[in-house]
Order: sequence, then structure tokens, then C-alpha cells
Amino acid sequence: MIVELGHFTLILAFAVSIFQTVVPLVGAHKGWPEWMAAAAPAASAQFLLTAVSFGALTFAFVTSDFSVALVTANSHTLKPLLYKITGVWGNHEGSLLLWVLILTLFGAMAAWFGGNLPPRLRARVLGVQSSIGVAFFAFILFTSNPFLRLESPPMNGGDLNPLLQDPGLAFHPPFLYLGYVGLSMAFSFAVAALLEGRVDAAWGRWVRPWTLAAWLFLTIGIGLGSWWAYYELGWGGFWFWDPVENASFMPWLISAALLHSAIVVEKREALKSWTILLAILAFGFSLIGTFIVRSGVITSVHAFANDPERGVFILFILAFFMGGAFLLFALRAGAMEAKGVFGIVSRESALVLNNVLLAVSCFVVFIGTIWPLLSEMFFDRTLSVGPPFFNAAFSPFVFVLAVTLPIGSVMPWKRASIGRAMRQQMPAAALAVAGGLLAYAVFTGHSAIGPVFIALAVWLVAGAVVDLFTRTGRGALGARLSRLTRLPRADWGKAVAHAGFGLTLFGVAALTTYESEDIRIARLGEAFDVGPYEITLTAVREHEGPNYIALMGTVEVARDGDLVSTLHPERRFYPVARMPTTEAAIDNGVSRDVYVVLGEPQQGGFALRTYIKPWANWIWGGSIIMALGGLLSLSDRRYRVAAGARRQAEPKGVPAE
Repeated sequence: MIVELGHFTLILAFAVSIFQTVVPLVGAHKGWPEWMAAAAPAASAQFLLTAVSFGALTFAFVTSDFSVALVTANSHTLKPLLYKITGVWGNHEGSLLLWVLILTLFGAMAAWFGGNLPPRLRARVLGVQSSIGVAFFAFILFTSNPFLRLESPPMNGGDLNPLLQDPGLAFHPPFLYLGYVGLSMAFSFAVAALLEGRVDAAWGRWVRPWTLAAWLFLTIGIGLGSWWAYYELGWGGFWFWDPVENASFMPWLISAALLHSAIVVEKREALKSWTILLAILAFGFSLIGTFIVRSGVITSVHAFANDPERGVFILFILAFFMGGAFLLFALRAGAMEAKGVFGIVSRESALVLNNVLLAVSCFVVFIGTIWPLLSEMFFDRTLSVGPPFFNAAFSPFVFVLAVTLPIGSVMPWKRASIGRAMRQQMPAAALAVAGGLLAYAVFTGHSAIGPVFIALAVWLVAGAVVDLFTRTGRGALGARLSRLTRLPRADWGKAVAHAGFGLTLFGVAALTTYESEDIRIARLGEAFDVGPYEITLTAVREHEGPNYIALMGTVEVARDGDLVSTLHPERRFYPVARMPTTEAAIDNGVSRDVYVVLGEPQQGGFALRTYIKPWANWIWGGSIIMALGGLLSLSDRRYRVAAGARRQAEPKGVPAE
């Protein structure tokens, strides 16, 4: 009964989404207040109906209702409760339902907290947002129904992919979807502004918190995914330029550019057309990511790899929304005249450079991701574009971005002096040079790229501190420190996010340059050295988990004769899924990780891979700090009340056009 209720409420939500698309948009065009006012309650109803539907599917997974085909294919009675719940979105159909749940949540939040928006703009935003819902509700109901019943239910299910049975990955998809789908709000604001033919400072203020929230969730989601890949897959890396990794990274880059571009619209009423274009592209790359994950055109450990017919449906959705938005953009571009004038050297120009670097780097990632597909389609050649290409093509943009970011952050609006900005950042520059020289001296014999990027990381962190301190004015140190605590949260958020970027860059540079690796057949009781550590495989025994059996090793890690840690790497086998997995054992530290992976029995011993990974945790620590910076900015009171924006007084019955 509950499953049928979930299916029924999903159909009702589809009907409400059609109503919410048509009525508010017609009302905004005709100037009918009652029709425009219908958008807010419809958005709330659409979210509540979708939440009931999602709750019904979750109930089916938790209770192991194997009469539901999706539960049978992705769950098992022996599976821990956490993974029964996460099994809801660990598949194509359930994850799509989570997708539309988040989509309707953002629409409902725009209705609940958008009371300061002009009525026409609010109605159009909610109407456009709901039109996206119409497309995805139709996709679910007609091609990917999660509530299909089985005529003869089995006694047990087929289990969830063992690789997905992990706490890190349990929360990775929801955060990613909050980011992916959150960019739909920026898209809705952009299309609504194009329909109105008006983009002003108030619009820039309204769109920024939605973009910031999406960027914040994407940062957390990508960080969780990277961390999961690091410790779960047993490869010892944090980023592999996998197509599905790139699918989330591309909208992150564009949303970062959009976030900075919206600042110029808000402060200077410039870059209007460019900001609208970025808002469209950001959601477009989210849809491209959805296509990559669900079409089956690529192979990835993350991909759902469903049949291509579903991918064609997503392509139609992508073509409709992107084609329509670009057409509207072309028709309305002339109405978005920039008012602000700025010099070649100014904060505006620095933000333009920031935008160009982020956008072009996103384009590079996009080309590298889809090129194997295009090569096979048009040239009948099978190609593989891997890390060497991406590292070589992407790193220069990161270098230039890191160099210019601290300088641009201290520049004034309209007109600035590079010399003055550099003088302000001289302490940061001195620290950066010292940090690079120290890294070069300590790690002699390694690549010079490491010290260069470590210097850039120090430059970013120190530059963020200098940027904050320059905002305290002049006077005694005590007075300036006191003013520092009273700075707006948005200023703190920007500095913290930039510092987090620097810490992540430091972790990446240190890990990739100074990592030690040892692969050998280890015999019980025989010690060997890896870097400054002595590694000994002392025992291997069988171990049984709740839904798997494992071969568990005991590895002692010593340094200078003292025991540092005892690690237990595993090789697991899931009988139901008939799939093996590798569980790395990691001794985490502030300055290094000792990372051990147990392999198959080999010639009287066991294959054992050992890595010493310096500063690895700074990669994810930097991601957390970046997200914290976004959260600080999002908590700024000016974003909550949209200060400076006022409701437009519009006579009843008179169209805005």
C-alpha cells in the first residue's frame, strides 16, 4: 500500500509541476496577480508530494520489500541499515527520485524565502524551476519508474554494489546532487531575467546565495568522493580524471566563475550578459554530468551505465533547456547593457581574468572527457584520455589563477594600481618564496614542480590573511584586530575559501611530488623498509563480516625501532554480489599517511603495496575549509535579506514588458 502511495504522489507531483509551470508564467506575462501568486503554494505542494514519494521508496528499502523490483536489485536482508537507506540512491531510478526531490526542495525554498523578490520575477523563477521538474518527472514515470512491482517476489535481493557500501560514499551523492540541482536555481533566475529583459544589481544579489549554496554542496560532494576513492578503491590516489569525476568538477569550475561574476553585477552592474551566460552553462554542465553518468556511453566505477535510450531522453532535456535558454539569450542580449565602467587594472578586470581562467579550464576538462566518445563516433578510433593530458593541460590555468588571486583580492573597484597591490601583498610573497625554498632544500632530488606549487599554496593562504587585514584600515594593531572581528562574514568567507584552496593545492603538490611507493611479495615475519618506516606483515587470517568474508592482514609499522601503528588491510568478497573489494588500511597523520593494501597470495607470501603519502589529509582539510568559507559567506545577513534590493512597484494588470 505504501509503495502504491509513493507512486501515486509522484504522479500528483508531476501534475502539480505542469500547473506550476503554466499558470505563473502566463500570469507574469499577463500581469495577473492571482495567477502569479499560485506559484508559491504549488511549489510547496510539489515538494511535499515528492518527499512522500521518496519516503515511500525509502520505507520499501528499509523493510526489505522484495516485491519492488528496485529493492530486489539493490538490497539484501543482511545488509546494514545504513546501506539499506543509501541503497535508495545507489541506483539509477532511486537517484533520479532524489534528484527531483532536491529540485522541488530548491523551488520550495525559493517560494518560502523569496518574499522580497518582485512578484513577476518570483513567479517566473518558480515557473522555470518547475518546468525542469516537468521534464524529470516525465523521465522517471515513463522510463525509470522506481515503484515497479514483481509478480513473484524472491526471498532475498541481489545486494548493492559492494563498492558503494561505505560511509563516505553514502553521503557523497546527496551532497553532489544538492550542488548539481542547486545550479538549477541560478538557471531559473537567469531565464526569468531574460524573460523580463532586465538584469540589475538587485538580480546579482538575489542569484548569489543560490549559486554559493550550490558551489558549497559541490565542494563537499567532490571532497567526499575524492576521499572515498583514496581509501576505498585501493589505488592510493585522490583524483583519477575519471569521466564521472570530471562530470562534477566541470559545474564546480563554472559555478565558481559565476559566483565571482555575480559580484561584479551586484557591485558595478557590469558583466551582465556574461553572468547570464555562465548561469545557463553551469546548469548545462550539470545536465551533461547527468547524461555521462546515466547514458552508458562511458565506463566508470561511479557510473550507473544504463541503456543508451535513457541517455537519449536526457539529451532531449539538455537540448530543450539549453537551446531555449541560448535562443532567449540571443534575443535579449541587447537589453543587458552594462552600466559600470572600469579600468584595465581594477578588481573588475581581476574578476574577469578569474572568470576566463575558470571557464577555459572547464572547457579543457570537457574536451578531454568527451574526446574519446567523439573519436569513436566520428573517426571509428578508440582513444583513452588520461591523467597525463589533464595534468599537462589543466595545471597552467591553476598556476595563473593561484598567482593572480591574492593580488586581485586587494585591488579596489573601478581603478587600481598593480604596484600598490603588490606592496600590500609583499609579506605574503616573502612567505611564499621562503616556503618554496624550504621545500626545495628539504626534498632535494625531486621535481621542481613541487616547490613551485608549494610556494603558490603559501602565497594563497598568506595572501588571504593579508587581504583580511587590509580591510581593517589604519591605526594601532589592537584597534585593527578589534575591527577584524567585526568584518562582514562575506569577507571572512572569501578569505577562508581562498585559504582552503591554498591548503588543498599544498596537499596535492606535496603528495604527488614526494610520495614513496613499494610493491612486493611480503612473507610473514620479514621486515622491509619504505621511506623512514619498517614494514612487517605479521599475520593473515580469515574474517567474516555481516554480508562478506575477508582475508585480513596484520601489518606492523615501526620507525627507528619503535612501533608506530598496527594496520589491518583486507580483501573482501561479497557472496551475494559475487564481487571482491580491497579495503586499504591507513595510519593517518597530520604530515603523512602510511597506506597499506593487501593483495592475493603469491609464492609463499602475499602481494603487498605500501605507500608513504606526505600531507595527504591537507587535500580534504582544504576542501572542508573551502566549504566553511562558503558557509560563512552564506550566513552573511546581506544575503539573507538581499539588502539593497527592493520590490518593484508594478501596477496590476500591466505587463512588465
